[in-house]
Parts: sequence; C-alpha cells; structure tokens
Amino acid sequence: MTEPAFLAAVSTSYDTVADTYVERFPVSRLGPLGHAMLRAFAEVVLAERKGPVADVGCGPGGLTAELAGHGLDASGIDLSPRMIELARAAHPELPFAVGSMTALDLPDGGLGGLLAHFSTHHTPPDQLPGVFAEFHRTLAPGGHLLLGTHLGQDEHLRPTVGYGGHPVSYESYLVPGERIAALIDDAGLTVVARLDEPSPDGAGRSFAYFLARKDARGVSRR
Repeated sequence: MTEPAFLAAVSTSYDTVADTYVERFPVSRLGPLGHAMLRAFAEVVLAERKGPVADVGCGPGGLTAELAGHGLDASGIDLSPRMIELARAAHPELPFAVGSMTALDLPDGGLGGLLAHFSTHHTPPDQLPGVFAEFHRTLAPGGHLLLGTHLGQDEHLRPTVGYGGHPVSYESYLVPGERIAALIDDAGLTVVARLDEPSPDGAGRSFAYFLARKDARGVSRR
C-alpha cells in the first residue's frame, strides 16, 4: 500500500530537522501547566492499572522518559527514523519504534494510556477520525488519552522552513478546540478534563490539552 503523501512529508521533514529540534526543544520547555497535565495523566493511568503507555509522535523521547519517571511502563513511537535514532541514543533503557499513528502496530485494548503530545496537527482534518479510532482501538477499556494540540480557526499552514531554517514539506492544520473535543467523543473517548492556553498577547497560536477516558465497556460511538 502506498504511504499517504502527508505521512511521507512529515517523516522526511522531521528527519531533516531532528538534530536541531533536540537542541531547541528540551523537555524543560514544557512549562508548569504542561508538566501538571502530564503528571495528572500519569496518576490516572497508574490508578486504573490497565497496561503500558505509548507516546505516539514521541520525537526524541524526552516525554517518554518523563512518563517512565512517573512510574509508567512507557514506550515511544514516531514516524521519523532519525527521531527514533536520537530517542534510542538518549534513552537506551526505553523501547522506541518507527510507526504511524494512522496504523499503530499495537494490539487491540493493550494500552493503559496513550500520549499524543502536539503530534496530530500535521494530520489533515478528514484523517483525524481514523487516527482517533486507532487511539480508541489500542486503549484498554478504562484507559486514558492525553492529547496536546495547537488550535486555530481552520488554518492551513504550509511552511517551507522549520527548526533551524531547514527545509520542510509538512503542513499543519489548526482547528477549533470544540471540533477536536467532538472528534474525541465520536471515537468513543470521554473528555474528563481540558486545559486551554491562549496566546499570552492575544496573537499567534493557542493550544489545549484534552484528557479523555475510554468507556469501560470499550464501545465506540462512531
């Protein structure tokens, strides 16, 4: 099967910027609210005891390691082979694999938690239902999703350079938070907490975290 063009663009682009990305975006840049949401996610997953956690779109693995530091059985998945190389080098004690969130190489219902930290906004909006369906499929009943994403009013961005001025061909799609929440709900995941962070000066990107739980019966509402 031919790989969708947007996946190839994301993989190639992040291979190109990976080394610069690691230098510019250490985990310490997450900020207090981001760290608080990550801790809350870890606590609810540990309380449910439903299984391991996958960090989908893990990049160089810093947040995967943070999850492991909170006591979770964590692994990372990323579309970029170079990102996975860097993650394995930095965190050799953790498992990392190249893979796509559109077709996760994970069993049905095997995860207690899934983190998608600013890794879905390169996905065209018409493909998001399939991505969220994959999240639902791989989570155990009662498992939790933590999704962090940029928000916007149906903005379609086509940058030509990325981190450090390197050429990129990925695109970004910034949709309203209400639509993200609705898509999560349609996939059979109930949003139990949401944190919105508007741009401090009223300009530029805003973003949000959505903490959602799979129905204990494991039934999708799609």
